[in-house]
Amino acid sequence: MQIHLHQTHHTIADFTAIRQTLQTALDRPGLHVFPELYLTGYPLADLCLQSPFIHSYQKFLKEIDAWAQKLPKSSETVALLGGLAYQLGDEGIPVSIRNVIYELTPGAPLRPLYTKRLLPNYDIFDEQKYFTPGTTPGVWEWQGKRFALMICEDMWASSFHQLDPALDLAKIGPFAAVINLSASPFEVTKNEARIARARTLSQLLKAPFYYVNRVGGEDEILFDGQSFAVNGDKLFGQAPAFAAHTLSLPLASATEYAPIGSTICENTWESLFAPRFSSEKALPRRLQTWSDAECALVARALQFSLQEYASKNGFKKFLVALSGGMDSALVLTLAKLSLAPGQELEAVYMPGSFSSPLSWDLSMEICQKLGLKLTSLPIKFLHSNIRMAFQNTFPQPFEGLTDENVQSRLRGMLLYTRSNQTGAMVINTSNKSELAVGYSTQYGDSVGALSLLGDLYKTEVYRLAEWINQAHGGLIPKGIITRPPSAELRENQKDQDSLPAYERLDAMLEGILSYRFHARDLTTMGFEASEVKRVFQLYAKAEYKRRQFCPIVKIKAKSFGFGYRVPLSKHPGFYQD
Repeated sequence: MQIHLHQTHHTIADFTAIRQTLQTALDRPGLHVFPELYLTGYPLADLCLQSPFIHSYQKFLKEIDAWAQKLPKSSETVALLGGLAYQLGDEGIPVSIRNVIYELTPGAPLRPLYTKRLLPNYDIFDEQKYFTPGTTPGVWEWQGKRFALMICEDMWASSFHQLDPALDLAKIGPFAAVINLSASPFEVTKNEARIARARTLSQLLKAPFYYVNRVGGEDEILFDGQSFAVNGDKLFGQAPAFAAHTLSLPLASATEYAPIGSTICENTWESLFAPRFSSEKALPRRLQTWSDAECALVARALQFSLQEYASKNGFKKFLVALSGGMDSALVLTLAKLSLAPGQELEAVYMPGSFSSPLSWDLSMEICQKLGLKLTSLPIKFLHSNIRMAFQNTFPQPFEGLTDENVQSRLRGMLLYTRSNQTGAMVINTSNKSELAVGYSTQYGDSVGALSLLGDLYKTEVYRLAEWINQAHGGLIPKGIITRPPSAELRENQKDQDSLPAYERLDAMLEGILSYRFHARDLTTMGFEASEVKRVFQLYAKAEYKRRQFCPIVKIKAKSFGFGYRVPLSKHPGFYQD
């Protein structure tokens, strides 16, 4: 028996493309497995409640059912499809929605087999808002063999769940195989965790474990594929990342499975949110440094996300504001490396009164290395005119943050004016460290359609830049990497005038954003109490900026954006208690 894991890639609710993929996939005998909610795409959020979507999906489901029944009958071919099952009330309003696995057998009606039991309700997930959970274990028979069925979260044990589908299945085995249909978002180390968990369940259920995952960029959420199969400890099949692929494997025979002891409680979803600190015990603690393999995966993920957003929203041109600094240089390089035929990338340099000649020289150098034209669009005169207008109109002084922020907002305005002219997509250049402490200007350097670096701390920006130079022959000038970071909004400005050194800041932020550490905890990790207090204050005050920030490409367990929900209005005192 052959098992075909179809790692599919399509746009949410593109029913025509979904139908075409399905109709061309069943060209050979075997068990064909498609991802969670393959028939709709994922995540749907409130789309699954909207009448036009429900109408189109129900019509599509009937078409698939009619097509399947017209196929020549075959006992050698079957497909398992992730989809939705609606129960509608008299007015067409959903009474219940179930996240299910459909069985498609040639010559027979489409039928639901299993309903997802564990509905995740943390971080980016809010499935309990939309779906009704299943109540029975997933057991399915085909060709005289019994299979255990799971949908994504069903494989992740948790101290917070009241049930564990894997333990329920263990009571009613044996099985020829365990099959999991997933729509599992990408994180840098997520695939290793998936495989580790699958190995545990393979040993628990004494059967090979087949896992299929979807591919795609859905705004800020990435799905990486990397479908696989394990048998006990052995990984015997792995699909590539960020590409549609069919992984065809034989049904593995049972092997000698190691006793799992208490490891059923390991590799739970809670473990995915643990902060990533270096294993070195020296104080103060530091972030764990990405390996070359992790850098390669992150670079690929960011390039993939840019192309996904652009293609799904109709962009063929990109626009980056180049400053001569590290962040914009990395964004420009990633954009250039991602370009497809027929796409264009434009770099604009907008010098102000405090921009140094070195910034222009470095901007020119990187554009020459990347084969791009650099356009200079100065803001000096606009800045002077605004300053004069305000001084002539208002009695308050035009200085400090007022003077600094207007420069950044002028750049944002000019950037989008150029975007209006050409239809180019503006790519944001802010990083996670800046977002966390509010070191950016609202409607200024925070503008953009998509943030590529919004889930990378500043130290990770430098690490990724170093890897890109290593892998691609020094595309980013060394002078950009070695110069002290500066917004160049006042004379001799340096980031470290306002912030702790990024090595310390990023480690503190990792502790804060994992939700696991209090100010006192950070001081025991070697950070100065005054510095910790300052970072917490900056973090708390910047919530309003983050709420209005553009979508951020999510590459970690805890990111700003879709899965981060903190009130704007709150008393900040508890951060210091």
